[in-house]
Amino acid sequence: MSAAEPAPIRLYYWPTPNGWKITILLEELGVPYEVIPINIGKGDQFDPAFLAISPNNKMPAIVDPDGPDGKPISVFESGAILLYLARKYGRFLPADERGRVEVEEWLMWQMGGFGPMLGQNHHFALYAPEKIPYAIDRYRNETHRLYGVLDKRLAGREWIAGDYSIADMAVVGWAKLWERQGIDRTEFPHFSAWLDRALARPAVERGLAVAGDLRRDLATDDEAKKVLFGQRAR
Repeated sequence: MSAAEPAPIRLYYWPTPNGWKITILLEELGVPYEVIPINIGKGDQFDPAFLAISPNNKMPAIVDPDGPDGKPISVFESGAILLYLARKYGRFLPADERGRVEVEEWLMWQMGGFGPMLGQNHHFALYAPEKIPYAIDRYRNETHRLYGVLDKRLAGREWIAGDYSIADMAVVGWAKLWERQGIDRTEFPHFSAWLDRALARPAVERGLAVAGDLRRDLATDDEAKKVLFGQRAR
């Protein structure tokens, strides 16, 4: 008698750069998962059942039915999910401490800088009802600086931190939107070569395509902008 198929990981997801991090890793791992759409433009992230899993009302989040000691576990925050899954399956995170620290450094760089700053770039340049030149310049300049940091890091390297890892998966979904961030790829040749390598991976392509038909341009969706950018404590 063959062993029962493992229960799928439940992924609470919307097709955004933070959501893509997790679909890319799950596709790279080849483990079963079930997508539960969280329509952030309609306020699904405020549903009490979702808040019980992700108290910061942000997706992605996961529930792994086969967590530690065989008991279910929920994990929120994309970086924490990447680390949890990489540890569980023993892939895309080095076993040695020096290698692991290197990956974690660049994962935290993405979580603390590359994601938030690019997100503010998108907000003030594309979504804000009032175009504030100071804010647009401030976040465009910081975006440019961060791409410079990444380009320098990738000089002479195939991947961001040693072998291909969760650090690359964390960055690629944000980086593929370089054009809307006001970036000229020709300024950053090492980054450009890395991006092409990453996007050519079949699992990355599959991960970026998950629920792609649900993705909308929020710049033209006034109701979604009210939900996303007019949030109040609830």
